Amino acid sequence: MIDFQNGKVFKLGRDDDAHSKEIEPLLIPGEEAIGSYTVVRDYVVFTNKRIISVNKQGVTGTRKDFTSMPYNRIVAFSVETAGLLGYDGDLELFFTGLGRVRFEFTGSSDVVAIGQAISRYVLG
Repeated sequence: MIDFQNGKVFKLGRDDDAHSKEIEPLLIPGEEAIGSYTVVRDYVVFTNKRIISVNKQGVTGTRKDFTSMPYNRIVAFSVETAGLLGYDGDLELFFTGLGRVRFEFTGSSDVVAIGQAISRYVLG
């Protein structure tokens, strides 16, 4: 599992669901990918039920660690939007039993839309 306690874990850029096929075997009936974000070899997929973080390991990256973070375990979250001068946006989530998870997104990512999607699933 990725060590989420080390502050900013990711600087993610949108990749238009390029990794949806890799996580498809993990999805339950009725679950679908709604967004995919990548940093180097690792990536995060937001579904309508959870966040799946994938950490590729080893030289070839064929070994993968899949961490599932269900929305129903979120007790609080914050969205920090991108500012001027290329500042990136942040999403900070607080999970029961896991603690704080922070994702940093590139300025081209719509972190507000991500926050709205999470609100639908957490508050709905």
